[in-house]
Amino acid sequence: MEKQAENKTPSVKIGITHGDVNGINYEIIMKSLMDPRVMDMLTPVVYGSSKVASYYRKTLNFPDFHFNIIKSADKALKNKSNLINIHPQEIKIDLGHSTETAGKIAYLALEWAIEDLKKGFIDALVTAPINKKNIQSKNFNFPGHTEYLAKKFNIDDYLMLMISQNMRIGVITGHVPLRDVPSLITQDMILKKIKVLNHTLIKDFYIRKPKVAILGLNPHAGDKGVIGNEDDQIIKPAIKRAFDEGILCFGPYPADGFFGSSTYSDFDGILAMYHDQGLIPFKALSFKSGVNYTAGLPVIRTSPAHGTAYDIAGKNLASPDAFRQALYLAADACHSRRTYEEITANPLKVSASEADNDSEKNFMDDLKDDYNENEPL
Repeated sequence: MEKQAENKTPSVKIGITHGDVNGINYEIIMKSLMDPRVMDMLTPVVYGSSKVASYYRKTLNFPDFHFNIIKSADKALKNKSNLINIHPQEIKIDLGHSTETAGKIAYLALEWAIEDLKKGFIDALVTAPINKKNIQSKNFNFPGHTEYLAKKFNIDDYLMLMISQNMRIGVITGHVPLRDVPSLITQDMILKKIKVLNHTLIKDFYIRKPKVAILGLNPHAGDKGVIGNEDDQIIKPAIKRAFDEGILCFGPYPADGFFGSSTYSDFDGILAMYHDQGLIPFKALSFKSGVNYTAGLPVIRTSPAHGTAYDIAGKNLASPDAFRQALYLAADACHSRRTYEEITANPLKVSASEADNDSEKNFMDDLKDDYNENEPL
């Protein structure tokens, strides 16, 4: 039998924060790392507790699974499930309940992993779910991972992007009360989010000319001013500004018809105006395998789209699918970003560049004819 060619793809080192220790996190982490496909793609470094890991290994009856305990991420071994013991003391596990200790330990893992990201000891970060209430403190006063990471890396223009095989959808306003959404939506805000999404699709997903759909704010995208004027007066002008800058974005589309007719499958990325407008259809279609991606950061961060799942903690019922997909996406994004940076650092000199520019212009004109006039669905 002919020997298979060796995989020459450079390995990536993925940091994993353990999140809330009273939920399903250690179960989905260990189940994911038991999958040989994961170990072939990356070198994992878990920021957690060896004592908590031992507790769950016994509780879930995973006798053949072991962590390789290391003191620093630069000591991680390939083909091993590495773990940095961020808290060597005993930790009381209270299955399925929110506790102050769990919040403190979740925060400690995040802080340690962020420092290693900044030092270059790990290539990307995958965060297991946290409890957004018990992690709150004077050091963590954020509605979630996304805002915390943006602050840690001094980024103002970022985007919470939900990823599945079916779609990539971001939200303009994120974790804010619904009553505040209309006042937060401005042309400049929309344009900034469009640019973040477009750049991420090119850089981290390696899509040459991404097509982006923008959802309307009001039912039927305002129905030409009958049901609100934000779509005509704010969203449409923002889309035109982006299109004039060379970004292939279209809309605004009425959200119900957009998802009901599967129009979402025609686009590389989608922007919803607010959290539930984007995440309800996303989770309805992709809850078990969805991934949260923080676009706009100088580093790569992913997370499963679900929460701590306290109701099934310690019962060996949790699916690792979403967490495993988060690991895959982090590794893929690392490779895409490396390729993008290599190409942009050494651009090819193509003698037929003018012809290519003409072709690109014709392509843009055709798309504009096809998509620029969008009636409510």
